[in-house]
Amino acid sequence: MPKLESKQSNKVASGTLTKYSFPSTSLGGLTTNFNLFLPSSASSSSPVPVLLYLAGLTCNEDTGAQKGGFLLTAAKHGLAVVMPDTSPRGAEVEGEDEDWDLGSGAGFYINATADKWKKYRMYDLIVEELPKVLKEADLGLDLTRMSVFGHSMGGHGALMLYLRNPNLFKSASAFSPACNPSQTPWGKKAFNAYIQPCTRSSPPSEWLAYDSSRLLARSEIAKGDVHILVDVGTGDQFLKDGQLEPDALKEAAKENGRTQEEVQVRLQDGYDHSYYFISTFASEHVEYHANFLKA
Repeated sequence: MPKLESKQSNKVASGTLTKYSFPSTSLGGLTTNFNLFLPSSASSSSPVPVLLYLAGLTCNEDTGAQKGGFLLTAAKHGLAVVMPDTSPRGAEVEGEDEDWDLGSGAGFYINATADKWKKYRMYDLIVEELPKVLKEADLGLDLTRMSVFGHSMGGHGALMLYLRNPNLFKSASAFSPACNPSQTPWGKKAFNAYIQPCTRSSPPSEWLAYDSSRLLARSEIAKGDVHILVDVGTGDQFLKDGQLEPDALKEAAKENGRTQEEVQVRLQDGYDHSYYFISTFASEHVEYHANFLKA
C-alpha cells in the first residue's frame, strides 16, 4: 500500500486541513492529491465519520476546501471531509489539456475502458483505493460511516457512487448535478471518449452504469433507505442549456416508488452554478449528512 506524503497543513475551524499525495495504482502509477479536513476531536482511538466531497469540471482537490464553506459545520458535528482531485494529472494522453470538459480536470468519476484513456479510472480510485489508503494511514477516520456529496460533475459522481455503493455510503447530496449524463452534452462527450462500448444499444448499456437517473429508476435499495438531497439554482445557465436535468432524477424517483423524503430535489430561486450558490447551502448539506453519519 503506498504511503501518504503530507505536502501542506493549515489550521482551520479548530481542526487541520492537510494536503496529501500518493502514487495511485488505479491511475496507472500517477501521483494524485487530496485534501483532508480533520476536526480537533479526531484520533485513532476516537475516529470520526467521513464526508467525501467531489468537485466539478476544471476543479481540483483545493476547490471545495477553499470555496465550499463546509468546514465550520463539519467541525461542529465532528466530521472529517476528504476532497480528492477530479482527474488524473500528467497522463500524457494526446489532447487531454485541449478541452475544459474532457481530459485533465474532467475525470467524471468513471472507469475509462478506451485504451487511450486507460489511466482515467477515477471510480476505482474513489471507491476502492482511496478508502484503503486512508485506512492504512490510520488518520482517525471511521470509514464505516461515510457519505458523499459534490458539485456539477462531482454531483453526478456523488449520486452515481452512492447508488452503486449503498453499503459504502450512508447518504448523498449534490449541488447542480449532471443527473442524466447519458442523455446530455457533457456526458455524451465524456462517455464517447472514455468508454468503449461492447453493446449496440442506444445509449450503450455501459453508459447507463454511470447515469444516476437510470440507476435510481432501477435501484434495489430497500424502500425508505435512500437518502438523497439535490439543490439546483433556477438561474443556472447549465440548467437552462439542458446539462443538468433534475427532472429526470425526480421522474426516476417516482418510477422507483421513492418518497420525496428519500429523494429531495429543491430548486433555489435565482441562484447560479457558482460557489456563491454552493457556499450558501453548504451548511444545510453537511447537516443533512450528519443526521445519517451520527445516527
